[in-house]
Amino acid sequence: MLHQVQFPENQSISEGDYAFCANLDCHVAYFSGDIMIQKETLRVFQADEPAMLCYCFDVSRSTYRKALQSHTSETIKAFVVKQTKAKVCACESRNPSGRCCLTDFKRMEDEYDA
Repeated sequence: MLHQVQFPENQSISEGDYAFCANLDCHVAYFSGDIMIQKETLRVFQADEPAMLCYCFDVSRSTYRKALQSHTSETIKAFVVKQTKAKVCACESRNPSGRCCLTDFKRMEDEYDA
C-alpha cells in the first residue's frame, strides 16, 4: 500500500487488510471498512493513461489487444513471462493490485477468442 499511494497521502494510511477494486470504472482503488483510497491518489494513476495490463514492463491493454488482432501477441507475452521467471518483475510494488499480471494476459486472450 505505501508503495502505491502518492505522498503525502501515504503518510496517513493506517495498517490493516485492504481490498483492491480491479474494475476499471471504479473510482476507489483500495478499501477497508469505512476507509476508501481513491485511484487519483495512486502513484501510477493518470486520468488519461491507457488501462495497463503489465505495470512492470509498461504494456497497456490496448497495445496487447492490437497485438492479438495482428497475431503478434506471443512476442510480448513471451518477454513478460521470461522476465517474470527471472524474477525481474516488481508486481508487488508496481501493480496496484499487488498481483502478477500473467493471469490478465490469459484473460485478455480468452476474451479475444470468445
